[in-house]
Amino acid sequence: MKDRVLLGVNVDHVATLRQARGTRFPDPVQAAMVAEEAGADGITIHPREDRRHIQDRDVLLMRQTLNTRMNLEMAVTDAMLSFAENVRPECVCLVPEKREELTTEGGLDVDGNEERVARACDRLARIGAEVSLFIDPDPVQIDAAVRCGAPVIELHTGEYAEADTPAEQAHTLANLKQAVEYARRKGLVVNAGHGLNYHNTLAVAAIPGINELNIGHAIIARAVFTGLKEAVRDMRAILDQARS
Repeated sequence: MKDRVLLGVNVDHVATLRQARGTRFPDPVQAAMVAEEAGADGITIHPREDRRHIQDRDVLLMRQTLNTRMNLEMAVTDAMLSFAENVRPECVCLVPEKREELTTEGGLDVDGNEERVARACDRLARIGAEVSLFIDPDPVQIDAAVRCGAPVIELHTGEYAEADTPAEQAHTLANLKQAVEYARRKGLVVNAGHGLNYHNTLAVAAIPGINELNIGHAIIARAVFTGLKEAVRDMRAILDQARS
């Protein structure tokens, strides 16, 4: 097998289900433990500024209990940077955030906010966190990520995942491949995610140079019918198939 693609499992939507009724269950901390047992290489969580799903309690408990890496997705704000400095996760992914959106709608405009993003990257590097920037597959944004000193980018796969026709999907996949190649030439580690599921992940995982895929909604949705452990194992099998 070629280099294996790492799987980051996002457990935000376990918290979404809990918050829908304001109960103590289902617990995303327990979900993270199950995902790890099933083969996840890391756990991704996004404590949004409005705390609509993941709560501070979840982050703090996971920091104490995870056996793999915590990847903390967060907005580029002083409050969230201070929170990350307190938690000290292994990885932080800086993302754009709007209160009215259901999920992250696009990549971070690093080129248009370079000074602010660079300062955030420096603060996070000082606590030993591996910093990644969630960006569109655009050379302009990739160049800006390099200038900011981020060692890792996560390419936004939304356009590919939402393609309506085979031709559009092929075009967006080609754009992803070009972006991965360009970023690797610039010395960046390349992750990807957003909208990936059991039908469209194989082609992305097969792109040479992809290091990690972060997947949440599809896995949690499948878990309703198969159980979380089986859902994670099924996705892990797709990633392994891509590099076999």
